[in-house]
Amino acid sequence: MSTDTAKAQETKTKLLEGALRTLTERGIAKTSARTVASTAGVNQALVFYHFGSVDELLAAACRYGAEKAVAKYRDRLASVDSLSELLAVGREIHERERDEGHVALLGQLLAGAPTHPSLGPATAAGLRLWTSEIEQVLDRVLVVTPLAGCTDPAGLARAVAASFVGIELYEGVDEAGAHAALDALEQLGALVAALESLGPVAQRAVRHQLRRVRR
Repeated sequence: MSTDTAKAQETKTKLLEGALRTLTERGIAKTSARTVASTAGVNQALVFYHFGSVDELLAAACRYGAEKAVAKYRDRLASVDSLSELLAVGREIHERERDEGHVALLGQLLAGAPTHPSLGPATAAGLRLWTSEIEQVLDRVLVVTPLAGCTDPAGLARAVAASFVGIELYEGVDEAGAHAALDALEQLGALVAALESLGPVAQRAVRHQLRRVRR
């Protein structure tokens, strides 16, 4: 990589990081080329040189932030071997992301989507990165449970992701209620773990009943 190319990439990364920090600290209403450039420590004109518009910068920052976050937890998710552990790990991730300000960032991205057209697809793409990782875990852990063949891993992955997104937003107005919701998700995982401990005859009976209910 040439020096000029490396410098350009460094500037783009500063702008992406600056956009995420500005959104988190100032909110979508106060995020502009000027405020992002100030946070990034670069000239305002570089926003338009590298991204064309503030909206395109925000969309790129959304994708960049999601890719970094998912990559950070990919190995941890790959080691999960049960639904109950997945939900427990989800709670760990939620609490860490909240403490690092990423929950507030997600709220700003969702709030800005109606007035910044490029943010909606970018935020959805970021969420798909999470659901793809969760779906891979569900494909692996559900196959040895009575739920195998009775659930749709892709749909369940989106339900789990949507639950955590909702809890993250809910937490801002009712922290105790959000914790109760997280507890309920972990209880669901414990229920599945209890089903896993049943003998083969009982598991077949549960699977048969679940398939009847789905018809």
